[in-house]
Amino acid sequence: MSAIDQVQVDVHLGDADLAAALRSDVGNGLLLPQKELPPKWLYDERGSDLFDQITRLEEYYPTEAEREILLRHATTIIERADADTIVELGAGTSDKTRALLDAGRDHGSLRRFVPFDVSEEFLRVTATTFAEKYPGLEVHGVVGDFDRHLGQIPDGGRRMIVLLGGTIGNYPTVARKEFLRQMVAGMIPGDRLLLGTDLVKDPARLVLAYDDPQGVTAAFNKNVLQVINRELGGHFDLDQFDHVATWDPIEEWMDLGLRSRIDQQVSVDDLDLMVDFERGEYLRTEVSAKFRLASLADELASVGLHVEQWMTDSAGDYAVSLSVGR
Repeated sequence: MSAIDQVQVDVHLGDADLAAALRSDVGNGLLLPQKELPPKWLYDERGSDLFDQITRLEEYYPTEAEREILLRHATTIIERADADTIVELGAGTSDKTRALLDAGRDHGSLRRFVPFDVSEEFLRVTATTFAEKYPGLEVHGVVGDFDRHLGQIPDGGRRMIVLLGGTIGNYPTVARKEFLRQMVAGMIPGDRLLLGTDLVKDPARLVLAYDDPQGVTAAFNKNVLQVINRELGGHFDLDQFDHVATWDPIEEWMDLGLRSRIDQQVSVDDLDLMVDFERGEYLRTEVSAKFRLASLADELASVGLHVEQWMTDSAGDYAVSLSVGR
């Protein structure tokens, strides 16, 4: 079987859908009393490159901590899950997932890999790359937004759904629980969830991880304004906004956003929108929740998931959990 024959890609999200979603999110988010934009719009080509740079910064520990866990425990995860299908939400390049695929191949159980991503171009490259690397592996890609298209994940087999990178922490508490409920609703008995979560720690370390001295995170955060300028005819002056990263001890999350340096009015031509910013006004671009093992186990249990295994890195900074539906 050739690599091309191994690959199937289902497209549920096209350029027109993305353009409409951007218009809706920007038009609605900039008119809220507390202005906010969903973090997914940070990740155009430039934003993805900047985030890749962030993951290699000394101050930003989550990526390597998660990689350490997967490399150390991949075989145990595969044996316990006994899955023949790995589904990765927000696959990207699936770099860290290679450890799981290697272990599944060596175990002899792996039959299918389902990368799920918002970018068709990116996903097709990933799908072909993995089909070539793992001869005989069926690669069934899904192009979609997992806030809307979880129901399009291929069924059949024994599946392990993988959500890494601390992505679950980008959901505020209520939205996170609803997302998990929807995920569980699509699981069948025996399916597993492998979840990567950053842990609560010294706030000074957390702030440094999201506000590095080199300014890479600041450039990444401001990139959402570049996206609006390019795609929607926005007139944001990036120099008139400061990157802000603060620890919220009540919600136990990092609150990331942009603060206006002056009183200003910004137009977005394609939306026929004029937005007023007061000096010091805050535009939220992301939250990144941090977790405690006991409360996370309770949260997962509340949607019908039982944690079978906890794994942490050697420093105890990060956790990966393997859960099964009750």
